[in-house]
This record gives sequence, C-alpha cells and structure tokens, in this order.
Amino acid sequence: FADAATSPIDFPIAPAFAIPKKEDIARWEINEAFSVVVLANVKMLDIDPSKVNVNGEAVSLGHPIGMSGVRIVGHMVHALKSGQYGLAGICNGGGGASSIIIQKL
Repeated sequence: FADAATSPIDFPIAPAFAIPKKEDIARWEINEAFSVVVLANVKMLDIDPSKVNVNGEAVSLGHPIGMSGVRIVGHMVHALKSGQYGLAGICNGGGGASSIIIQKL
C-alpha cells in the first residue's frame, strides 16, 4: 500500500508518486513457463537480470497449474528483506497477464 499527494490541480499525476519505480524493486519474480518469457520481459522492461528469479522459477521449481501465481508471490515474499519491494508477474495463455508489487514489512 502506498499513498501520495500533489496539489489539487495535479491530481492526474498523483499515482506516479505512489507507485514504486523500477529502481525501488529489490526482487522480480516473472513466471517462467518457458525461458523466453523471462528473457523477453527483462529486455522489454530494461531491468537488472541479477534481481530476477534469483532462487529459480517454474522451469526449475515447478509450474503447478491453477496456483502458479500464488507460488511466485509466496516465493518472492520469502526472498525479500524487511522494507524491500518485490514484483511478481505472470502471463496467461489467453494473452493476458497480472502483476503485484508487495513491500515486506
């Protein structure tokens, strides 16, 4: 959860101040149903590969159908230190995707 405030005239850009920046993300968990998923997203997002799936992912840990999203969020939270942000992202076969940013307290 994050909160931010700007002057009332600037309300349309207030979310940018509440949303963590990519530099604030300590760990990235991107579901790896196939290796190319992670490689493509690291390139597109221009993120540091050393912060992505640092303890393995679906190819090495498993890709349980119906609970992969829960597994990557739990895996990410356990890898974070207090105060750090982590992002978990997953794609689905229909062309969609979901992500969540969590700060470990």
